[in-house]
Amino acid sequence: MEKEKILQEVQHDKIDFVDLMFCDLYGNLKSVTISPRELEDCLDNGKWFDGSSIEGFTRIHESDMLLVPDMSTYLRLPWPRHEKNVARIICDVHEPNKNPFEGDPRYILNRVLERAQSKGYYYQVGPEIEFFLLQSKETRAYHDTAGYFDFSPYDSATNIRALMVSTLEKLRINVEMTHHECAPSQHEIDIQYGDALKTADNTLILKQAIKTVANDEGLHATFMPKPIYGVNGSGMHTHQSIFSEDDRNLFYDKEDKYNLSPAAYHFMGGQLRYIREIAAVLCPTVNSYKRLVRGYEAPVYICWGQRNRSALIRVPKSSEGRERSTRLELRCPDPSCNPYLAFAVMLAAGLKGIEEKIQPPSPVEEDVYGFDDQKLAKFYIKTLPSDLEEAIEEFKKSELVKETLGEHAFNKYLEVKLMEWENFRRSVTDWEIEKYRNL
Repeated sequence: MEKEKILQEVQHDKIDFVDLMFCDLYGNLKSVTISPRELEDCLDNGKWFDGSSIEGFTRIHESDMLLVPDMSTYLRLPWPRHEKNVARIICDVHEPNKNPFEGDPRYILNRVLERAQSKGYYYQVGPEIEFFLLQSKETRAYHDTAGYFDFSPYDSATNIRALMVSTLEKLRINVEMTHHECAPSQHEIDIQYGDALKTADNTLILKQAIKTVANDEGLHATFMPKPIYGVNGSGMHTHQSIFSEDDRNLFYDKEDKYNLSPAAYHFMGGQLRYIREIAAVLCPTVNSYKRLVRGYEAPVYICWGQRNRSALIRVPKSSEGRERSTRLELRCPDPSCNPYLAFAVMLAAGLKGIEEKIQPPSPVEEDVYGFDDQKLAKFYIKTLPSDLEEAIEEFKKSELVKETLGEHAFNKYLEVKLMEWENFRRSVTDWEIEKYRNL
């Protein structure tokens, strides 16, 4: 969108505030608000801010950073602020010398996408984003007791989800499907397949939108992977494929049993080989690994299959005439991840697979949760990290992740995750109190 057109829209929409949005290293949405009269200068020259106050950015003596608006992301927000109209523009973060800041998650993803595009690969993704609607921030009480695909009156959130979808459509986020998930008060929204950078932008804004709608309805939306013990956790299963410049799906091969091309097999081989190294990015919290346990439809074992939902990578069935739908569904990411970093490491692992022609193991079409150790060994099936500490150890020694994130982001991310694990390790949980207080 050209500058002149944005300025015209601001005037036409009677915009009172413009939010300049960006993302910190850990997936938190940040913004600074300017008045419309400041917008033209901002579009020309950017807007300075203090980067030392943003988690994972710069040190206090390197604090000056520049927000550079991506004009294509201008949008009027569907929720007024005290009856005042608000627009948003997503920004890239630059250093004082006007070069991209290497710790900006959006830049990190863009850098990997450009590397892929130099080889003729255009990466598209479509996440399925799960979340819980609870009665309030202060309690984990369910809002409803419905189950998978249930409908009103059992699913009392039917109208709320409809409001969420209409809000997302106003944000130009196309929703393919929404429904109640397996656990009480758990829901899913699937957004349209598309360019990875735009989808990462949309994923970040979707979380804000869902939380805003829930709050307006007197509820609390949480993207915590496992907020309630004993029921399914929330994932962010991500469908992915690579297209050519002329928009052909390079994962499709009609002669193959699974309709997968050699590039698709190699891409999958790379993700399966490097998945333990990138797990700390896809499943970034202590709580993430409470979800990745047997028996709750979350992947634990590193394998693939077609209809097998216990596998880490599922290959949804495709056919002639539906070549565009050929894709690989990676099932371990969860909605607490930073979508820019998640898509970046997923693509980097897949590209590594293509470059090195990594072959995946044979598919597994049985329920892997029922395998004993002997059968797991027979199929050479390994497991994902069992907790954040194990994931950090794999992350720490990964040259792939260091190359993908860059040295600054890699070291900052590692530093915070080590601190997060250490704080958890020292904390005293409710479970420990219940278990041991009478000793």
